[in-house]
Formats: sequence, structure tokens, C-alpha cells
Amino acid sequence: MLEHKKTTALNRRQLLAGSAATGIALTAAQGAAASEEALPDLKGKSILITGCSSGFGYLGALHYAKQGAKVFATMRNLPRPEAADLQNASKDGLDLTVLELDVLSDESVDQAVAEAERLNGGGLDVVINNAGVGTGAPVELQDMEAMQLLFETNVMGYQRVARAALPKMRAKKSGLIMNVSSQLGRVMVPGMGLYSSTKFAVESMSEQMAYELVPHGIDVTIVQPGGFPTDIWKNGNKLSAPMLDRANEERKAAYPALVAGALRNGGGSTDPMDVPREMAAVMAMAPGKRPLRLPVHPGRKPQTGINDISAKTQVAMLGGSPFGPWVKDVNERG
Repeated sequence: MLEHKKTTALNRRQLLAGSAATGIALTAAQGAAASEEALPDLKGKSILITGCSSGFGYLGALHYAKQGAKVFATMRNLPRPEAADLQNASKDGLDLTVLELDVLSDESVDQAVAEAERLNGGGLDVVINNAGVGTGAPVELQDMEAMQLLFETNVMGYQRVARAALPKMRAKKSGLIMNVSSQLGRVMVPGMGLYSSTKFAVESMSEQMAYELVPHGIDVTIVQPGGFPTDIWKNGNKLSAPMLDRANEERKAAYPALVAGALRNGGGSTDPMDVPREMAAVMAMAPGKRPLRLPVHPGRKPQTGINDISAKTQVAMLGGSPFGPWVKDVNERG
């Protein structure tokens, strides 16, 4: 199985740190410039992204367009300032179109994907399921309202978008589905509520899809970011605060420390651009060679051991079955 590889972004960070220590800043600048020249060429690729109002979606839309892709950046509740900011990129010669898409609505998803396909003149090359929400606090405090929104957005939303785009991808026998999961789709932290549960679901749904799409020439990559300072923390607090208000005092009293830490600002000082950079590198890879999982973080990636064991277990369980060629194809790349 092809696991996470060091990227030019990470190598630049290490190079810059080393240069600061030794005082050879000029060498670092030259190395960074060389790395920029090596960015992947996405010319000719059409990419639809959900959740482009902020975070990885917003940054990715601009990054992929700058690399030559035709980008369909989607978000809900148009018009809004973030959409105008992205649309203005087209004035700089970027091929970037903003479309309204609410992952909670079958009709909205179908209309947006159909419009992107119309403007593209056929099936899309890449679909990125990125839109997501999160809530904090213990599982017992996650009421049905909060739980339903989490699963509707983070799991069913991904399924809606994939189902809308796959028929035309299958028709042309090519494509790439990139589902943004998390480190917390493999490991979990107390107090993160049911966020991990949704990402565990994304992991299994995506892996099964990867096997089933081998005969159709379509790749699936599960992106596993670690902590990055994006708006998911702020937006999560907007959902968690009213959920805590709805909870009764007896339940909250049972988890004092976890309730006290339920509203958080996280992500550290990492660079969110690491994620679109590494995703772009996967898009540029040859079909059939793309990794099933893409862990992204400059620090620890605790899920990689689980990823490796999972791949070996799947091959051991199904390698000799009629599904063996699909399972081996997906898990033994690299």
C-alpha cells in the first residue's frame, strides 16, 4: 500500500528551519523557489469541490486553478462574500466558477453537479468531498439533532455528491473521488463527540467504493488531515454551544472536564496549504497509481500504523476471493 510520502511543502519547511539555524537563508530561498517550479500541472483537469467558503475548500479552489485546472467551487447560501472573492479570481485568468451546492439537499447536489458537467462538456475528472461540520463534548451530550446534522453533512453529503458525479465518470472510464476524512477517522480523542464516528464511516464507505470502482477506471483517495487552523473549529463551536445549552445539567455534571473543553480553538500553527498541495500531487498522478489514503500533517500521523495493518488485513481476508484483484489493486499501490 502506498503510504504518505514527504512533500515539497514539508521539505521546504524542514529546509527553512535548518537554514535559520545555520544562517544560510539564501540557500533556503533558492530551494523554495525550485520547489515552487515543481508544482504539479493540473491543466486539462476539471475539479468540483464542496465546502469552498473557507478552509481546505477555499484554499484548494484557488490552488488548483493556479495550477491550470478548471475548478467548480461550490458552497451553500449564495450570494455571499466568500463566493465573490473566489469568483474574482477569474479576472486574473483563472478558470474558476462558483456554483451553489448544499450537501444536505439531493436536488441542490444534482443541479450543481449537472451544471458543472454541462460547463465541462462531460464527466468531471476530480470530485472533492470536503464540506463538513464537527461538534465537541462527550457522546452522551450529542443529542439527536446534533447527531443527525453531523451524519447528514459528513457522511450522507459525501454519498449524495459521489452518486451524482459517478455515472458520467463511469461512462468515460476515468475519474478520481477524493473524500476528506481526518486523523480522527482512524483514531479518536475523548470529548470530540461523534465527529470521529462520521469520519470512521467516511473511511469505510470510501474504501469499499475504491474496490468497486476498480473495473470502471475510477480512483478513490481518502485524505486524512491532522490538526490545521481552519474555520472548522469556529464553526464547530457555533454548533456545540447551543447543543450544550440544550443538554440537562445532570448529564453535563457527569463530564466536567470534557464539557469545560468542549468549545475550543485548535489546529495549532500548521500551514493549511499543506492539504491542497498534497491533494494536487495525487491528482497529477497516473490513474491506477493513486494512494487509497493520504495522511497529511507536518507532525505525528498516528493513523498510519492502522492504515498499514488495515491494508494487509483486507488483502489477507479477500486476496484469494473473487474480489482479490480489486482489493490488491487498491491496497498494494506504491
